[in-house]
Amino acid sequence: MKKIRRLFWANVILLVLGSFVATAAAADAWKAEWEKTVEAAKKEGQLTIYGSADFETLYAEFNKKYPEIKITGVFGRGADVAKRLMSERRADKYLADIYLNGMTTGYNVFYKAKVLDPIPPALMLPEVTDTSKWWQGKHHYVDPEKMHLLNFNGGTRIVVGYNSKLVNAKEIKSYWDLLNPKWKGKIVALDPMSGGSGDAMRFFYHSPTLGKEYLRRMLAEMDITISSDSRQMGDWLAGGKFAFSIFGPVSRMDLDKMKTQGLPVDWFDPDHLKEGAYITAGSGGVALIDRPPHPNAAKVAINWLLSREGQTIYQRLFTLGEEGPDSLRIDIPKDKVPRGNRRPASDENRYTFVDRAEWMDMQVIRKFVKESLKR
Repeated sequence: MKKIRRLFWANVILLVLGSFVATAAAADAWKAEWEKTVEAAKKEGQLTIYGSADFETLYAEFNKKYPEIKITGVFGRGADVAKRLMSERRADKYLADIYLNGMTTGYNVFYKAKVLDPIPPALMLPEVTDTSKWWQGKHHYVDPEKMHLLNFNGGTRIVVGYNSKLVNAKEIKSYWDLLNPKWKGKIVALDPMSGGSGDAMRFFYHSPTLGKEYLRRMLAEMDITISSDSRQMGDWLAGGKFAFSIFGPVSRMDLDKMKTQGLPVDWFDPDHLKEGAYITAGSGGVALIDRPPHPNAAKVAINWLLSREGQTIYQRLFTLGEEGPDSLRIDIPKDKVPRGNRRPASDENRYTFVDRAEWMDMQVIRKFVKESLKR
C-alpha cells in the first residue's frame, strides 16, 4: 500500500510539474511569436490606415511606442474612404492595411465584397484574447461568422430631448408616452431617411417592445416636423416651439451647454425610459483588409488598439465634453466616460446593441418609414 501511495503522489507531482512546464512553454511561445511579429513590423516600417481622421491622432500615440513604424493613410467619411479603397483595388492597387470606422460601411461594402482578412488569427496578446476583459465576456463582431468586423466601443445613445418648461419629465416613463395626443405637432425629428438617424431607426424598428407599430404611429399620427439641421432642432426646442426632439442628434453636449446657459432643455438619460436605450459602436470598429502591404504592422496595430493601453488612450482622446466613447473593455477606468454614454452596470437586456449583421440593411426600414410618412 505504501508503494502504491508513493507511486500515486509521484504521478500527481509529475502531472503538476508537466502542467507548469506546458503553461510556461505556451507563454514563451506567444511571446516569441509576438516579438517576431514586432520585429517584422519594424522592418516593414509603415502602417497604412483607411478610416476616420480621429484615428490618425490615436495612432500617433502608437507611433510613440513603435517609432520605427510610420503611420500613413486615407482619412475621411466612411463612404468616401470605402469608395476610394474599392476603386484602388479594381486597379490592382492594394494599399490598405487596416480599416477604422463604423462597421455599417465595413459590412455593406468591405464584407460583402469579401476583401477582409479574419481577425481572430491576428490577435496575439493574452490580455486581448482573454474575453473576460470585455463586456458580456466576448468580442463583439458584426458579421455572422464573428471574424471580420470587430467593435471595440459600445456607448449608449439617447434619442429624446425635451423642453423642461413644457414637459414634466416624471410623467414620461416610456417612449409610448410621446404618442399622447397632447404632443401632436409638438415633436421635431431628425430626418428619419438620413444617415444620422440610422441607429435610432434600427432601435425603434427592431425593438421587441416598440417595433414597427410604434414607429408607424410616431411617423403617421403625431404630425412631426422633420429637420436635417441639429442646431435648428436645438433652437426650436429651447424656444418652446417643440416639446420634444427625437431620433437624434441634438447632442447631449449641445443640450447640456444650452442648459448651463439657462435655457429650458434637457434629455432623458438611458435609464429613464423603461424600454431603455440603444448601444452603438459609432466609429469604434476595426477590420483587417486582405492582401495588406504591411501584414505584420497590421497585426501589431490591432493588438495595440485592443490592449488595455490602446483602449485607455482611445477613451481619453475621443472624449470631447459630454460626448465620448465607452470602450467594450471593462478592465479600464470609466470615470471619465460621459454619463450619457456609459453602459449600464446591470439590466443589460434593456439596452440593444444595434450594430449587428441582421440589422444592417436600411432599405427595408427606409421603405417602411417612407410609407408611414405618406400616411
